Amino acid sequence: MSDEREPLLPDRHPQANLFICDVADAVIKSDMASMEHPIFTLSKKPIREVKKYVHGDVVLEVTPGPKGIANIYDKDILIFAISQIMAARNEGRSYSRYIAFQAQDFLEFSNRHTGGHDYDLLRDSLDRLDSTRLRTTIKAGGEEIWEAFGLIDGATIKRKRHDGRVTEWGLKLSDWLFKAIEANEVLTLHPDYFRLRKPIERRIYEIARKHCGAKRSWQIGLKKLQKKCGSSDATRNFRLAVRALCDFDHLPDYSVSLVDDMVSFQNRGQPTALSHSSYSVKLAVDTFETARTFAKGWDIYAIEVEWREWVADLLGQGMDPPRNPDQAFIGFCKKWVDRQL
Repeated sequence: MSDEREPLLPDRHPQANLFICDVADAVIKSDMASMEHPIFTLSKKPIREVKKYVHGDVVLEVTPGPKGIANIYDKDILIFAISQIMAARNEGRSYSRYIAFQAQDFLEFSNRHTGGHDYDLLRDSLDRLDSTRLRTTIKAGGEEIWEAFGLIDGATIKRKRHDGRVTEWGLKLSDWLFKAIEANEVLTLHPDYFRLRKPIERRIYEIARKHCGAKRSWQIGLKKLQKKCGSSDATRNFRLAVRALCDFDHLPDYSVSLVDDMVSFQNRGQPTALSHSSYSVKLAVDTFETARTFAKGWDIYAIEVEWREWVADLLGQGMDPPRNPDQAFIGFCKKWVDRQL
């Protein structure tokens, strides 16, 4: 029995990954779009109403299936799939939109129990992922296209006919998500992400990881943070949840403070997820002047920090550095600003 007073769940499988080669090598990663925007519901109860979210030029409409909208725990399966694809890319192995896996590997990867009921929950998650539909203008892979699609394009459970034993689980990622992976629009998550007890804690961590990244600090207003979380709770209850993060100080990578409804995230200094954040190539002075023409008032040096973190993350995955860092930074700046508007 775990102690409910502890802010983090216990590490349920501390030795398991030593014996699961492919999964052990799969550093935990998530796509940037679902870290930035509230695609997944925070409720474990079925949500059967259409969710709408508008931020700048981003329009997102999430339509439920028979079992409701996919929730943030269902997203664990996508994190698992993205992590495996990135591991395959880094090792030069073949990969595709279709992911075949063993249920126990996923359950251990995501720090879950491995009882019979957990396999039923996994099947329900695949159901919700398959039937939840998105209509959005969120960019993926450098393109902006209004489109409607599912989070996955189908799921498979293969059984032996004579005894009913499951031999393979599988899912096919949507083209939209796969395009984001191909464009390296993914970020590394701290291993303790799966130990966070509450959906709102996971969501706040995603937002901090996306926006604070390797920067020393980042601030956001409480109401705006609640909107980005997709929380429909009363503001006073959301404020209490943020205060709990401040008091227990258990959010991976970042400490949190709340003063006058302004939420501040401070980088802890050497977060595990950011261990490759040391891309120190020098950019030309003219590069910053050119980049400012696209920055539209944003802090160009803050964008530079995010760019260096992104490149360092690619280097940490074994990829080559940009051939022309100055042009690469200008291109990153254009895309970064477009995503904020």
